[in-house]
Amino acid sequence: MPDNSQARAEKLPPHEQLMQMGIAFVVSRVIFAAAKLGLADQLAEGPKSAAELAGPTRTHAPSLHRLMRTLASLDVLSERADHCFSLTSLGEALKTDAPGSARSSILTGAGQWAWRAWEEFPYSLETGKTGMEKAWGMPVFDFLTKQPQEASYFSEAMVGFHGGEPSAVAAAYDFSGFKTVVDVGGATGNLVTAILEHHPEPRGVLFDLPHVVREAPALIEARGLTDRLTVEAGDFFKTIPEGGDAYLLSHIIHDWDEDMCLMILGNCRKAMKPSSRLLIIEMVLPAGDTPHLGKLTDMVMLVLAGGQERTEQEYAALLGKAGFRLIQVVPTESAVSVVEAAPD
Repeated sequence: MPDNSQARAEKLPPHEQLMQMGIAFVVSRVIFAAAKLGLADQLAEGPKSAAELAGPTRTHAPSLHRLMRTLASLDVLSERADHCFSLTSLGEALKTDAPGSARSSILTGAGQWAWRAWEEFPYSLETGKTGMEKAWGMPVFDFLTKQPQEASYFSEAMVGFHGGEPSAVAAAYDFSGFKTVVDVGGATGNLVTAILEHHPEPRGVLFDLPHVVREAPALIEARGLTDRLTVEAGDFFKTIPEGGDAYLLSHIIHDWDEDMCLMILGNCRKAMKPSSRLLIIEMVLPAGDTPHLGKLTDMVMLVLAGGQERTEQEYAALLGKAGFRLIQVVPTESAVSVVEAAPD
């Protein structure tokens, strides 16, 4: 929520603030409907009425008008006197090809499969188990493997959601002293390529599952890093490339329960040299009442993935169990920090 909206909301009586929080799902469903129907793409060429869009979107024209009128009240659309609607700057960001991947992020985070998992939130609180498995009978990553379109939206959403992080991490932490940086579970290489672009000294190894790294060479070539970055396929629950000077785990540890985290960290430790450094890229939660995006993300981890976000002290405890000592936590200009650790 923008700062000025937050300030206005805080002027409301406490019961009205709580009511707005409690029914915020209505706004979520309205924005999801706009994304699902592709309204921004439909309006990309200019203003149209609900009657004109009812056919292409397979909707009931009067109901669609009501949806679009509501979107106009949220500044996603703008309504003219002739009841035609056009995109605002906010609405432009909802187009399929718009920077930031907002549409894919909404289709993922507010989509039907996630919605069903959130219906089991009480179950997660009662048991510590995921609502995802209660609703769908399988872990989230198994589900995405069986749903290619949802997996595609998810991948685009992650790039959009974490879009500013790679450059922020590359700028905040000094990678120049490393010869080889191994990005464990690095997907298509968005982070490690940003690091190599910022720091000309190291070489890189991108490591992830075979079907995940399949698209990595295109990005590596586009960024002119073919001679400095190699791709290796494998499973970090089984083995990790040896001999690196720095091992990156970006948004990996928060996805898994403690036993699985210790397995990943243990495999990293086996692969590392005594002088190597482990660099965990995650949202490190501030203590106390301090607001932080990671505190809401922690609820997503509870319901969907079974992992969790952690404070600095909780990272220190987890790393200690895996045979590491925490050296420092380096903040960045983004929501994530770099948790640096060394083999104990």
